[in-house]
Amino acid sequence: MVRLRVAVVVVAVVIVLSIVFAFIWPGWAIRSTTNEPLATASASASASPTISASALPDNATTLLKSMPDSVSTFARTKADAATTWQSAEPLEEYTLVYSDGTDVDDVTLTVAQWSDSDGASGEYGTLTGALTGKTIASGLIKVDGNKTGEYVVAYDGDSTDKAVAYWYNDTVLFEATGAVNAVETVFEYFPM
Repeated sequence: MVRLRVAVVVVAVVIVLSIVFAFIWPGWAIRSTTNEPLATASASASASPTISASALPDNATTLLKSMPDSVSTFARTKADAATTWQSAEPLEEYTLVYSDGTDVDDVTLTVAQWSDSDGASGEYGTLTGALTGKTIASGLIKVDGNKTGEYVVAYDGDSTDKAVAYWYNDTVLFEATGAVNAVETVFEYFPM
């Protein structure tokens, strides 16, 4: 019984001394954070554009109305009906332009909707199969743990200044084209 008490006392003393030395002995347990680099963000979801978004047409469909007025620092400046993927027979298709106020960083977004996910995924496969530029990022889109789509962001051909992003989420397919940083920002913060 005496040995047990001695062992408990020794362990308690070691723990108390460890705690005391952790805060008294310089640099022993407390790490300084002054040498770590500060993170800087170039764009964020809460950033706001410096220009106003253009209004949608009065007869805008539910799909077109679901397109955001702004994405990070980019505002929607144009929204027109399109026929880019007409051969794949989407139900509806639009071309939108998102701008940060400079023509250099404009992102052209094509969006189309099919009656089922096979239409969107089939056209996605056709478009991504024709990509020739180096892939920047790719992966699956999941909602509640279930795959609802895929995405790929790649350089536009041999260019390292321009990029293209394709992604589909169930029945809707998107294509974003423009400067690499602009496409990456719009793709990352686009809510769909």
